[in-house]
Amino acid sequence: MTSEPLRPHYHQFSHSLLSLAILTVTIYLGQDILVPLAMSGLVAVLLRPVEDRLIRLGIHKVIAISLALLLAIIIVAGVAVTLSMQLSDFADDLPKIRQNLTDFFSDAKRWVRREYNVSYRQQEQYLKKAQAQTLDSLQSPNALGFITGPLGTLTLIPIYVFLLLYYRTMLLHFVVVLFAEKHTDRVREVLGEVKSVIQSYMVGLLIETACVAALNSVGLLILGVQYSILLGIMAAILNLVPYIGGLVATVITVIITFSNNPETSVILGVVVVFLVVQFIDNNVLVPLIVASKVKVNALVSIVGVLIGGALAGVSGMFLSIPAIAILKVIFDRVESLRPWGVLLGDQTPEEAGSNLFRLPRRRRRPKADEVSA
Repeated sequence: MTSEPLRPHYHQFSHSLLSLAILTVTIYLGQDILVPLAMSGLVAVLLRPVEDRLIRLGIHKVIAISLALLLAIIIVAGVAVTLSMQLSDFADDLPKIRQNLTDFFSDAKRWVRREYNVSYRQQEQYLKKAQAQTLDSLQSPNALGFITGPLGTLTLIPIYVFLLLYYRTMLLHFVVVLFAEKHTDRVREVLGEVKSVIQSYMVGLLIETACVAALNSVGLLILGVQYSILLGIMAAILNLVPYIGGLVATVITVIITFSNNPETSVILGVVVVFLVVQFIDNNVLVPLIVASKVKVNALVSIVGVLIGGALAGVSGMFLSIPAIAILKVIFDRVESLRPWGVLLGDQTPEEAGSNLFRLPRRRRRPKADEVSA
């Protein structure tokens, strides 16, 4: 019996691109369902060791899952209470902040009129037009979904986490039997590697966030910035969005600090604190804490974050890195997809010892006297 001929390379490549396109369209169209489910999957994998420890102590599976979920809710609630206490103080100072911002805008209007010869009436018209566009966007159905969406997600995530932990073995068995029996060992290996990657990433991410929040808060406290703890925790939470969250956190903190204390030295100090914390985070915390078995290069990470944001907003940006890491595990273990795994990885051909891109040395042509001899 003759063996089935191998498919041409362009055939495999076109099928891979078609699969990626279908996956992208599916995520975009089904983000309201897939994003909460994906976030619940990350939390479920994170809580799995806690559930396993409770089951080993002789606790029933349902009770163990409920206790693990309750522990996560208590931790999240503690952080929320801490932030709410800081937010209450922030709300008390809102009139003062509003007045400082009003004075700043008045100075800005005078500067624009003096430098660009734009009258106050024209500036007011521009501001009213921008304000009307903002109100129209907030009153649209999309804005209502944007506001109510996170509330619905917070309600669904605990339910999804409980069900994913309860039906874990059934779901894993489904994935195994989905493939031919000869691939069972390979599928189990991929599932185990994916679990290891997600657990190491999530645990490292929580530790990194706590360290960044502490460093931000201490730095702002030294500068005497108001709401230091609130701004430090908020910046650490925004830092969960790779590459972009840190910049957004710096801008927001500078604006709030300027509204309370417009001194240039304090503003520069805030920027320096955030730059130093970002340097420590990128060069110490991330390599030592967040780094997992799968290495993803920075170019793919940035592009993946932007694609995730375009497909599913902020949640998609947060989920992009673990999704790329999971794809890297799968690509490395499927023969036809290994080139994509190389694209996602951070190991260059020079580091791997490959001579693929090294030009061969030109041989020295013998001289005429050497040939005659």
